[in-house]
Amino acid sequence: MSSTVCHLLPVEQLYSQHHGWLQGWLRKRLGCSQRAADLAQDTFVRILAAQLPEPLHEPRAYLTTVAKGVLVNWYQRQDLERAYLEALAALPEPLAPSEEERYLILETLNELDRLLAALPPLVRRCFLLSQLEGLKYEDIALQLDISLATVKRYMRQAFVQCLSLMD
Repeated sequence: MSSTVCHLLPVEQLYSQHHGWLQGWLRKRLGCSQRAADLAQDTFVRILAAQLPEPLHEPRAYLTTVAKGVLVNWYQRQDLERAYLEALAALPEPLAPSEEERYLILETLNELDRLLAALPPLVRRCFLLSQLEGLKYEDIALQLDISLATVKRYMRQAFVQCLSLMD
């Protein structure tokens, strides 16, 4: 238990000394204090999930780097939600999902986006070519200039990652 306390102390110190600064930094970029507060919290949650590098000589540079990643993820989620809402707007009224269904679909899309973002770029591209474009493995191999065995390995890796979503 003492190791947990020791691990949290540097993060607590980082939070108490730099949270206000980080929130201000985010507010300047977003133009919204509430959103900035949420993303500042998300930044510290991400830091807690990872291990804080020690020693931390440039805390604001570190916070900026982590916050930029959180900000990029937030913008990607916004783009995903906007695309989904545009697709919904094109549906005839009787086919449109309920508000609850919309929320569940958006949550699933966001989770899937995070899951795919965790894949190496070539594995993700291979998977998307198969699943979204409907290409056969042989065609993917030709298009990406990789072997059929590599395509199969990449697809297996992507499917394993997708199955982890079900856990």
